[in-house]
Amino acid sequence: MTGTAAAATRYTTIAGQHRHELEIRRSRFITVLQRVETEDEVRDLLGKLRREFSDARHHCSAFVLGPRREIQRANDDGEPSGTAGQPMLEALTRRESSPGRADLSDIAAIVVRYFGGTLLGAGGLVRAYSDSVSQALDSAPVIIRERRRVLEILAPPATAGRLENELRALGTPVLAVKYETEHVRLTVAVDDQPAVVEAFSGRIAGLTSGTLTALPIGREWVDRA
Repeated sequence: MTGTAAAATRYTTIAGQHRHELEIRRSRFITVLQRVETEDEVRDLLGKLRREFSDARHHCSAFVLGPRREIQRANDDGEPSGTAGQPMLEALTRRESSPGRADLSDIAAIVVRYFGGTLLGAGGLVRAYSDSVSQALDSAPVIIRERRRVLEILAPPATAGRLENELRALGTPVLAVKYETEHVRLTVAVDDQPAVVEAFSGRIAGLTSGTLTALPIGREWVDRA
């Protein structure tokens, strides 16, 4: 499937919480987008918005979670079946972060509706809920998440400082520096691609005349600056 986080090496999410309001035939549609990582966070958000907008008619929701967008849920919250939650979910899953790349994840969308007295019909509701989320996404700040390979270098105390400075100068993220009795443990992160990891290992060998190696110890997801 196009855009499923590019084999889960990167995907797009949003920064924090973002709100947008749309009025259609006197009905107010207040969209709240928020970055989330678990279903519990979605439930917490929905609970808060139900309290904040306690007099609203509907609190419809959709969310997508995981680097591969493994979890996708939608709820119509009393609107006719298929007219709210599913259009909202499709607005999230079909959103392209770049041409041909739909990879938005770790995001919840809640649309709070205040009924304006005029029925919109099934088609009108689908368009209203879809447009509400799409327009909110238009102005929401986005963040790229990338999977990084975490490596560890055990350096002699006498050369660890110089090596750390050289790594930072090369733009390599240094995650931690831990001074121990016999050596200094440098933890770094590089793009999780075999060619990148191999090239970095070669760079470490070059910087240390072949005396040090970079050992892979895991993977983690990071926000790209």
